[in-house]
Amino acid sequence: MLSQIRPAIVLTLLLSAVTGLLYPLAITGAAQAAFPGQANGSRIERDGVLIGSDLIGQNFSAPSYFWPRPSATGPDPYNAAASSGSNIGPTGKALVERVAAAVTATGQTSVPADAVTASGSGLDPHITPQNAATQVARVATARNVEPSVIEAALADVTEQPILGIFGEPRVNVLRLNLALDEAAPLGN
Repeated sequence: MLSQIRPAIVLTLLLSAVTGLLYPLAITGAAQAAFPGQANGSRIERDGVLIGSDLIGQNFSAPSYFWPRPSATGPDPYNAAASSGSNIGPTGKALVERVAAAVTATGQTSVPADAVTASGSGLDPHITPQNAATQVARVATARNVEPSVIEAALADVTEQPILGIFGEPRVNVLRLNLALDEAAPLGN
């Protein structure tokens, strides 16, 4: 029996070292070498200060900025530690009431779905170009610029489907708001 225990312990330690240490270190090293930006969280920095990530939405509510889709992360919007869906079914009364209230709050009769519904994770950093287009007039007025300036910034940051066929056009709200700060700084 002792002759069977020793190889089992040695094999367990060896496999633990390979799968628990060597493999993760090799994959981390390869990711850092091949895709350093993505491996480090797709961070967005301005003047050397970390201000966000391409992967996690942020809450913007000032009229001079584009607004993201609603977040389902509880009392703190876009809290990555609380990522989850609302678990409200599409025909659930609570969802229907919340969406109806959100549509009413916009003052419009028709709004893009992503303007009033949260994503599955509650952290989506993107909105549709249609949602962004409905916000152009408000942002232009708040920044005291022509809508064409805002539309140009929007066109510059709109991401197209990968290879032209995978996914839908989308706009990263943080990237768009940073582009606005460059194209039409507040206080003009």
